[in-house]
Parts: sequence; C-alpha cells; structure tokens
Amino acid sequence: MTFPSFQQALDAGECFLFDGSTATALHDRGITLQRSFEECNLKAPDLLLAIHGEFLAAGAQVLTTNTWGAGRLKLAARGLDAQMDAINREGVALARQAVAQQGARAWVAGCIGPLGIRIEPWGPTSFDEARALFREQAASLIEAGADLIVLEGFEDLNEIRQALLAVQELAPLPIAALMTTNDEGQALFGAEPDWFIKQLDAWGAHLVGLIGGNGPAPHLRLLDRLKAATAKPIVLQPNPGLPRQVDGRLIYGASPEYLGEFAARALAAGARAVGGCSGTTAAHIRAMRGAFRQERAFIQGSSGFEPKPHEQPQPEVPFAYRSHFSLKLAQGEFVHTVELVPPRGMEYDKLLAKTRQCRALGVDAINVPDGPRAMARMSALATALIIEQRVGVETILHYACRDRNLLGMQSDLLGAAGLGLRNLLAVTGDPPKLGPYPQATAVFDVDSIGLVNMLKRLNTGLDLGGAGIGKPTSFSVGVGANPAATDLDREKSRFRYKVEAGAQWAITQPIFEADTLFRFLDFTEALDGKGGLPIIAGIWPLKSLRNAEFMANEVPGAFVPPAILARMAKWSTAEDQVKEGLAIAQEVIETIRPRVRGLQLSAPFGQVELVAPLLPKREE
Repeated sequence: MTFPSFQQALDAGECFLFDGSTATALHDRGITLQRSFEECNLKAPDLLLAIHGEFLAAGAQVLTTNTWGAGRLKLAARGLDAQMDAINREGVALARQAVAQQGARAWVAGCIGPLGIRIEPWGPTSFDEARALFREQAASLIEAGADLIVLEGFEDLNEIRQALLAVQELAPLPIAALMTTNDEGQALFGAEPDWFIKQLDAWGAHLVGLIGGNGPAPHLRLLDRLKAATAKPIVLQPNPGLPRQVDGRLIYGASPEYLGEFAARALAAGARAVGGCSGTTAAHIRAMRGAFRQERAFIQGSSGFEPKPHEQPQPEVPFAYRSHFSLKLAQGEFVHTVELVPPRGMEYDKLLAKTRQCRALGVDAINVPDGPRAMARMSALATALIIEQRVGVETILHYACRDRNLLGMQSDLLGAAGLGLRNLLAVTGDPPKLGPYPQATAVFDVDSIGLVNMLKRLNTGLDLGGAGIGKPTSFSVGVGANPAATDLDREKSRFRYKVEAGAQWAITQPIFEADTLFRFLDFTEALDGKGGLPIIAGIWPLKSLRNAEFMANEVPGAFVPPAILARMAKWSTAEDQVKEGLAIAQEVIETIRPRVRGLQLSAPFGQVELVAPLLPKREE
C-alpha cells in the first residue's frame, strides 16, 4: 500500500503522535546549554539519528527536525549564520534517514521557532523583515523534503502570522501552528486562546494548538475552549511538568504513565494530535502511544465556559482635546517647552522654583526626562505629577522602555492616565552601561516603536491582549528623532515605523546647525503627504567649551559640529563662552523657526536663566 502524504492522512481523519524533545535528549547525552543544539546536525549527526530512532521505536508518527533555533538571527548569535541552510537541510535529511532505517510509517515535520527578537508593533523589526527571515529558513526545510511545517513555541500572534505567511508563499504544505501560553491559556499580552486559535484558523493553519507550559493539566483544561473556537485539528504538546535542576541536569517530574493518561484523555476529548515538548523522552512517547490503542473511554464534556468575543477598538479622543499642548499643536501655534531633570533625591523644592520661572516666562510645557544617561533619579512620572499639581504647568512625561517589563509598563501608563498626565514622549532609553550602575539589568521588552503601539492600543480602549479597559486613555503621543544620527537610513526607517504606529508629534535631539535638520525635515514632511507630523526642535544653549565637548563626546545621539566647537574655543572667559553659546542657539532658532512647530529648550545644569533669552518676550 502506498504511504499517504501527511495531508492525505489529515484529510482521512487520522490522529497523530508527535515525538518528544530532541533538545532534552541531546542535553542528556552531554550537549551543554552553552552549545548550539542545532549545530549538532552537522557536528554530531549520529546523536540525532539515535534520538530520532528512539522516538520512532517508541511509536512516534511525526518526527520534528532539530531546527527550532536554526533561524538566521539565533544562529548569528553563535556565529553560525553562514551555516543556516546546511543546518536546516541536514535536520530534514537526518530525520528522513532515521525513518528509512527503521522502515517506519512516519512523516518529517520541519520545525521553525520564534526569531528571538521583538517585531512590530512591539519591536523595531517590520513584518516584512520578519517574514523574509522565516521564509529563508522555511525554504531550506521545504527544499530538503519536509512533509509539513511545524511553527512551535510562539507567544506573539503577530510573529506567528508572519511565519505562516512565509511558508504559504513557498509551498502548499500542511502547517501546524502551536502557541505557548500561561496556565490560563493566555499568550503574550494576555491574548485569550479563543481569539488566537480563531486567528490561526482564519490565517490558514492546517492544525492549531498549544505547546510547552507547565505540564499536561492546563492543556486538558483548555481543550474545550479550543474546540469551541475552531473546527481545525487540535494539537497538544505539553511539557511533562515543571523542571528542576539535579546535578546539572533538568529533570521533569511527570512520569511516562501520567503523559500516557494525558494522551488518552486528550484524544477522547477531541484532540487530533499529541506529543511532548521540553523534557519529553522516548519513554513518555511510548506511554502516550499506548493511548492510541485504547478505545475512547472518556465522554466529551463541556467546561461550561462561554468565550467572550474579542473586544473592538473604541474611537480615540480627538488630538486637539487630549491636552492644552495638543490643542496648541492642532491649532498651528508655535510651542515652547523647557527640559528639567528630576531631582537626585526626594527634595523637589528647587525644581518647583525653576518650574515657576518657566511658567512666568510663558513656557507651554515642562519636559521631564526618564532616567537620562541611565542615572537613578526621582521617578519621572512622580516628578511630572508634582509639577502639574504644585505649579499648574503641563508636563511632557518621557517614558523609557529600559526599566520595565510589559506588565509594569501597562500598569504605569494606566496609572499616569488615571492621575491626569496626558503628554507622553515614548523613548527606548539609554542602556545602563552609560550610567553609574553598568551591571543593572536592562529590560527592553519593547522599544519606543512598541511603546507607541501600546499607547495607541490604550487610546482605543484595549489592553495589550486586546481586552477592553473601559474608558480609553487619551495620551498625546510624541517620539524622539535624531536628524544627525550616524546611521541616518536606520533612523528614518524607525521614524517611519513610529509614525505608522501612531506617533502624533516628535522632539529632536539638540540641533546645532540647520542643514542637518532640514534634510531630515525633507524626509518627514513627505511621509504622509500632509506636511508630516509636528516637529519640535531640541535646542541646547552651550554654556562653555567644556559643556560643548561633553555634548559632542559623551551624550548619546548629540552631534556638535567641529565648527561649533571652534567657535566656543575662541573665547577664554566663562562669560564670553556663555554669550557665544546663546548666539549659536539664537542663530539656529532664527534659521529653523519657519520649518518647525516648536522648540524644546534644555536648561544646562537646570539654569533656566540661560534659556530665558531664547523665549519670546511676553506681552505685559
């Protein structure tokens, strides 16, 4: 009898037993976590043949290739990206060789895992770039003869969609799309299983399901919900419990018998395929194989759970009504802001005095940086609130991605909205190595692009997982820009993504000569065909030659042209250098004013009197 294709077996209603964890088996054979498991396809093929053979002997019908981490980016981190194609092709060849050696009735699944980076809307990598990376790996697996493709271990629904599209562009192979969730079934950002399974179904996955987690029990609890969301075959591949380290090895607590019972219950309840993830050995697969020989002894039941429909976005508050600052920008007024850094300790009287000076000078808003140069200062959020409550001047809260995970960020942003803070500048943040605590951990779950997407979602009444939050936030969303960036093409690309994500205005790094800014404005003004979003130019009046040299050499993103340094060096006295710094700033302002929508004035060392001459005189 001719052996059917995987698609034919799927159409015939067969159930499938996937294999266990190749990585676990390699680790048990002495391959340490410091090495690349995928490189073993080239360096230790006999180990892979033996492992595949053990899974086949145990009854596995689908062998997954040892290529979960064989995408270009993950391999590049180990210096193996040049061998990407060979590693993936050999992964398929070894699985096929094992099947042929045993004369087994089994299929080979080309395995693809996540890229290992954030993609839009939460990271700097675009959908097109992510899809191209997935397509590259998928092409190697398909050309080598994989019977199906398994996309496994994904948490981000946006990312797995790009992987699906990449495979679909190459060949009409069956695709299994498997997400990793918490025990309640939620994927990244709290996406509910009912929602992401429906999406995977709609996007054309042939099998959908779950992989990983904290053991079989959560998968069984979620099965009814998955069945209610899709008619596609469902795959469950749990870990055999939580791991613990014993003598340098990861030991998983669930026994083979327990996995066998799980498989029987899963199949009886309607799953079409089972298998195992990290920690699943050939012994576990053998016990699960026994479930395929049993009659379906369990009656399918209902959990009584009625899934809620995915929340729909609400209309955003119009830009002009989000804050006084937004209203001025919407009405075409020229705005002036002054940057004042939070205090080093908890005493803020001096800061409030400076803020009152700014209010008297007619400043529209106070910029409050968030840990500039990775310095530990009073919380920018708390500082902004104190300023608004004590002085009555609106603030622009800088919010950095460096220090907070996604949960903390969403909590902070909801808190800021609840406290009445409306203007927010989304920044990635300076890395800790720039500051006095270089060993501090940088989180960077997302960058500024991802943060803008978060703000956009909150402004439409949805949290990160798509659940409703009730009344939408009404943040006025700004971003940073660096017209003098060393890699200007990358800066332009990232700025475009920020605008597409929902940025409504931008503040530049300090500008010391006009031509650089004008070249960047030529780009921004052409982005949407409407003159671009409002650009507020950063202005830093240099206080001294030493201050100029510091800006030129030690402030990330700042560019001080040699001609400016030469002008400052002409003067020997502190008084003359201050005058020259102000003259330079005034010349730049006069030149750029017709093409920008405002100025952000940085007060060197908090000395507001240095920026006072740069502000328009108030009418008495």
